[in-house]
Amino acid sequence: MEPYIITHSGIEFDLSNPSPELVKIEDIAHALSQLCRFTGHTSCFYSVAAHSIQVSNLVPPEHALEALLHDAAEAYVGDVSSPLKAMLPEYRMIEFKVDQAIRQRFGLPAKLTPCIKQADLRRLATEKWHLMPECGPWDILNGIERAPTWCMTLGDHDFHKRQFLTHFHSLQAKALT
Repeated sequence: MEPYIITHSGIEFDLSNPSPELVKIEDIAHALSQLCRFTGHTSCFYSVAAHSIQVSNLVPPEHALEALLHDAAEAYVGDVSSPLKAMLPEYRMIEFKVDQAIRQRFGLPAKLTPCIKQADLRRLATEKWHLMPECGPWDILNGIERAPTWCMTLGDHDFHKRQFLTHFHSLQAKALT
């Protein structure tokens, strides 16, 4: 089996040697809008695209695009739960290479900006609270304060895809001014 996937737009995306030129925001938005957070074990559907928009809204404006794309590699490699991901070093290397291609494509720093990780954890705490209320405490969230507001946009994947693309293009336009 060849190490590539066919994206929504029909691109053969090589997972062993990801090319920044083949990264398309439309493919990212499409895939993330159909991936459910927490590998689908939530009280209702909540897409990775919606999560990404919320993380983007929690960081200073100069980091908003990077925050929007912080989980973009999942569009190409899927959303693997953190406990499973920790057991799969080869998967983590592939995800890293894809992330680097995405970062290069959109002119993002090579390493994740720390405030984005903090915003991601705040959003995780908020989502866990609202989407998995029966779940016990998670060590990773010790000392993490939930985001100040709960905003969950219900809608089908087309709606989440449009929201993601609109947010992306808005951030791109602001960067040009």
